Amino acid sequence: MPQVDILLVEDSPGDVRLTLEALADAKISNNISVASDGVEALEYLRKEGEHSEATRPDLMLLDLNMPRMDGRELLSIIKADEELRTIPVVVLTTSQSEADILKSYDLQANCYITKPVDLDQFMVVVNSIQEFWLSIVKLPSSRAA
Repeated sequence: MPQVDILLVEDSPGDVRLTLEALADAKISNNISVASDGVEALEYLRKEGEHSEATRPDLMLLDLNMPRMDGRELLSIIKADEELRTIPVVVLTTSQSEADILKSYDLQANCYITKPVDLDQFMVVVNSIQEFWLSIVKLPSSRAA
């Protein structure tokens, strides 16, 4: 099975660590890059500055509430960009707001998942994302883009 490139866009160091640990337990070969906010994620996706060697992600895990550029704004930019819009985006956030859920889907998020506060449940959620998105779903080839 080919390696899967994941871009995790998350400003919480604790959530980054937990997500990386959960993904590392998988049998799937993952290459995981981390951006701490929307500005850095956009630089990564556009291969700008220090990200000039970045690989196009097969999947993005996106937090909504971040400094500089939040996940909503980033999602809007990505889905309006002909080069980037086919990247599947999983919103993974603490927000349970109906407005955030509706806005995310309106901006063409591929799914919306609320992060559980319980550590064990958080690990279950990340493993479920991995099982579904990396084992079951057929992702577009980033090599063809």
